Amino acid sequence: MSKNIDNSKARKAKLKELILKLHAGESQESVRQELIQTLGAIPYGEVVEVEQELLQEGLPQEEVIKLCDVHSAVLEGKVDLSAAKSIPEGHPVDVLRQENRALAAVIGEANARLATLGGIDGAGLQAAIFDLTGLFNRLIDVDKHYMRKEYLLFPYLEQAGVTGPPKVMWAKHDEIRDLLKGSLEVLKTPGISSEELEASTEIVLQPALKGVADMIVKEEEILLPMLMDTLSDGDWYEVQKQSLEIGYCLYDPPTVWVPAGMKAAGLDLAQQYEGRFQLPSGSFSAQDLMAILNTLPVDITFVGSDDKVKYFSQSSERIFQRNRAILGRDVRHCHPPASVHIVERILEDFRSGKQSRAPFWINLHGRMIYIEYFALRNDQGEYLGTLEVSQDLTGYRVLEGEQRILSYTS
Repeated sequence: MSKNIDNSKARKAKLKELILKLHAGESQESVRQELIQTLGAIPYGEVVEVEQELLQEGLPQEEVIKLCDVHSAVLEGKVDLSAAKSIPEGHPVDVLRQENRALAAVIGEANARLATLGGIDGAGLQAAIFDLTGLFNRLIDVDKHYMRKEYLLFPYLEQAGVTGPPKVMWAKHDEIRDLLKGSLEVLKTPGISSEELEASTEIVLQPALKGVADMIVKEEEILLPMLMDTLSDGDWYEVQKQSLEIGYCLYDPPTVWVPAGMKAAGLDLAQQYEGRFQLPSGSFSAQDLMAILNTLPVDITFVGSDDKVKYFSQSSERIFQRNRAILGRDVRHCHPPASVHIVERILEDFRSGKQSRAPFWINLHGRMIYIEYFALRNDQGEYLGTLEVSQDLTGYRVLEGEQRILSYTS
């Protein structure tokens, strides 16, 4: 075995040579073996520099995108992370990594379910489709993970002169998004047979799962360590403050990271404004508004006109638990596959103006729960979104007579 190259310029030249061999059609395994023998491991920053140089030297971006996964497979486990900085709990990079753990767990479940498809039909097939639809509904939440990278993180890399790799990664995001959407379209095909589903698995479902899994490796081994080297604590604080607007993916950060030397705000980062909300009938501060909404004896969830969840109240006795991972998520993907058609009907009727309210009531663990959806419109009648209000009516249903004298209940 030849001695590993320990000079940065020589390492990058060798890595570039190996990547060009891949582009010329040499086998992935032979290139990987040559990499192991000559380079051993390569620092994460040099991988990005080589990709940037190849793009600047005229290698078409489309070609880099096409073979991006091959590059990753060759480099996987051979990127030197020894110089990577440690990540504090709650830091935006820690959040991205925790989201990756959640995504990997769903990918594992989906792959396990796909492995059971052979030869099943009838009720077994329907059960498999139901399970897979739920899993892919969860995976499509990766869109928020990618959007935070695209709109909050890539601009910092571009300012630092790293322009090519973010473009390549963004293109891979779009490819993965299309594969996930295509997978859900397949799973929702009426009357799909076991044979058709198995064929679609090879064409769409498996590539979608692999795409998400491969992107996790690219992030963990290259992108995130490089971002830690590029952004300052002040930059990361700005990223954190803007992250909630886009939303989190399958994970709700339990702690709020604050850079050393900065005082944590009493309210959430998105509510650090001293002004008051002035309305025609009065005004209140952000703190007042939060206390009011969380004290009302109902659960409130607001879905915007784009059908994405924008807000939910956080009372101490919520009926249906929510976490911030649903913010920015398409409301269709927040419901079981069996009830999605009902959600779509409500949204369609509210948006068209055909209906403005949709009531339901259910028995939940011995409690009578009343749920009502309301269409929100402005003074011109334009649709603004949908408000879901849930209330536990169990105690009210047994009331009789009157109570006019003050009597506190424990």
